[in-house]
Amino acid sequence: MKFPHSGLYYYCQNLSDHINKLLVETDQPLMRMYLPPRKKLSLHPKPYHLIEQKWHKLIQPFLLKCRVWHAPFQSGRILPDKNRFPHLKVVLTIHDLNVLHEGKPDDVQQKSLAHTQSLIDQSDVIICISEFTKNDVLTHCTVGDKPIYVIHNGVNKLPGSIEAEESLYKPNREFMLGIGYLNKKKNFHVLLPLLQLNPELELIVIGCHDDPDYVATMWQQAQQLGVADRLRLPGMVSEAAKIWYLQHCKALVHPSLAEGFGLTVIEAMQFGKPVFLSPLTSLPEVGGDAAFYFPSFDAEAMQETFLQGLKAATCPKHQEAILKNAARFDWEKTAQQYLSVYQSIAG
Repeated sequence: MKFPHSGLYYYCQNLSDHINKLLVETDQPLMRMYLPPRKKLSLHPKPYHLIEQKWHKLIQPFLLKCRVWHAPFQSGRILPDKNRFPHLKVVLTIHDLNVLHEGKPDDVQQKSLAHTQSLIDQSDVIICISEFTKNDVLTHCTVGDKPIYVIHNGVNKLPGSIEAEESLYKPNREFMLGIGYLNKKKNFHVLLPLLQLNPELELIVIGCHDDPDYVATMWQQAQQLGVADRLRLPGMVSEAAKIWYLQHCKALVHPSLAEGFGLTVIEAMQFGKPVFLSPLTSLPEVGGDAAFYFPSFDAEAMQETFLQGLKAATCPKHQEAILKNAARFDWEKTAQQYLSVYQSIAG
């Protein structure tokens, strides 16, 4: 949880919060909380925290009574030495194998896969956050006879209305909204011709400027198309600002090339917004029949999908379908599924 505002941060935060909430509600023993001496926080009912210290490489007292260690990321590390702690069971969550779908060089793909495989080899149970990811893992990795489950991420229910800060840019006309890191994988530049074909709209893309060269190229393309005055790239914004943009946008546009899940898709659907996605990786699994999918990134094809989708989204039945799809993803249900996996192997 080193980087706030990242998807992995929210995943870890919400999973720990909701699992501990379940344990409190069902009067089960809470996981022990280990904190440095300078921290004085209540043991109950806050979630489990382990703040890594240098000496943990040699001495790991928190593992003595630990039954299940959950490694929450396929590109991270698994800390326990199972030779020293043979009683300990390891659960590994694999969010995606996006490196296979981003056009990376072969050596980069193989290095990433080798690391993920090393974590799989140290694990007792594998959890994938989508069926797409599970299929990727079974195709490109060796799982053997280890159980492999699919547990979708949950999504927090967003407030129905919120007041954003006064300094927030609030357009005077309708706008399309994109959310995500600005880099090649997110593919936001393909929206610029769509902006050109819809002169009544603005495009706002919020998120970290992850690749400055990509951002510069996007601005250059916007200037060439004559739409730079209707493009806004404010970078990171507060949670309140994100919610305001979701509440007021015309539609969410998410042409990403690779996603393990796609949290922003469900967040937009909670507000009944039409969502336009690429048909790649896990996005059709998350968006379901309630989303609209660009058949290609050709400007005319995107425009046809966009206009037809906006019209279809005004239908009450489709509005109902959008909200129903959003309701499929709930952190309490997700936490219960994880807790069941923990309990099944804890002994």
